Amino acid sequence: MRLEIIHDTTYQYDPNVEIAQHLTHLKPANTRTQELIQAELCIDPRPAWQEEHSDIYGNTCTYFSLETRHRSLVISAKSEIQTRKSSFTYFDAHKSPSWETVREYFRYHSGTHWDPASEFLFASEYIIPSAEFAEFARANFTAHRPILDAAIDLMRRIYSEFHYVSKSTDVNTPAIEALKNREGVCQDFAHILITTMRSIGLPAKYISGYILTNPPPGQARLIGGDASHAWASVYIPMIDSKGNLGPGAWCDLDPTNNRWGFDSPGEDYVHLAYGRDYGDVSPIRGVIHGGADHILDVAVTVRPIEL
Repeated sequence: MRLEIIHDTTYQYDPNVEIAQHLTHLKPANTRTQELIQAELCIDPRPAWQEEHSDIYGNTCTYFSLETRHRSLVISAKSEIQTRKSSFTYFDAHKSPSWETVREYFRYHSGTHWDPASEFLFASEYIIPSAEFAEFARANFTAHRPILDAAIDLMRRIYSEFHYVSKSTDVNTPAIEALKNREGVCQDFAHILITTMRSIGLPAKYISGYILTNPPPGQARLIGGDASHAWASVYIPMIDSKGNLGPGAWCDLDPTNNRWGFDSPGEDYVHLAYGRDYGDVSPIRGVIHGGADHILDVAVTVRPIEL
């Protein structure tokens, strides 16, 4: 599937901003299920300095500096992506190792084998493991249940028990608050799933991106009417011929839409970046001098390209 993504962000400041430095995560990744055909980032006013780097996880990020007084900032990211179905073959959910076995695999002890997924076991800026989340996991992670089966069940439970309420939370809303209120947006649902997994000793990470939405029958696709998206990914170690656990694969879980799959939940998803939580991959963050008050407007368009 060929997709075009346009992500426009506009800041209006009062008073003027004197100087600013920003970091963006707005360039989609190349993965096993998507190919970046082209991408461009347009910034107005024009930065005095702009540079592209890869962060610690391999995500593409752009740093830029504005050194002239400005009352507005417009950042427009446009990309074209070719997505495809995952070719990854793995065991079914019921044949994955038990979640307790995976927990013990990641529990530190002398001589233990280090797995890179261990980085996604611990607390981070927006993920605070707690007894409340461990208790929440109890209904899904029953004794000896296969980890993938339990994780998919958890995803479906969040999908069915929680209500998607636009603007009910913001980026600083704690996951525990969204858990108690049983409502939020995609970012909250991803954080809840990740926090639940980490609270019982299982690695999980946060993925930012986009999803192709379909307009109601008879209505045209709205330009700027979409939004960025977020989902979670859990780590499933493989079992060797001797029954021992070893390096495995990440399985994406989208509790907002009840979708899952290895490498990607589907061809209608675009992977932007991944990290421990939202804080690692926020689309735009920065430091400004001036501009005490600001108005933010974001418009996202995801549309298929006919070849």
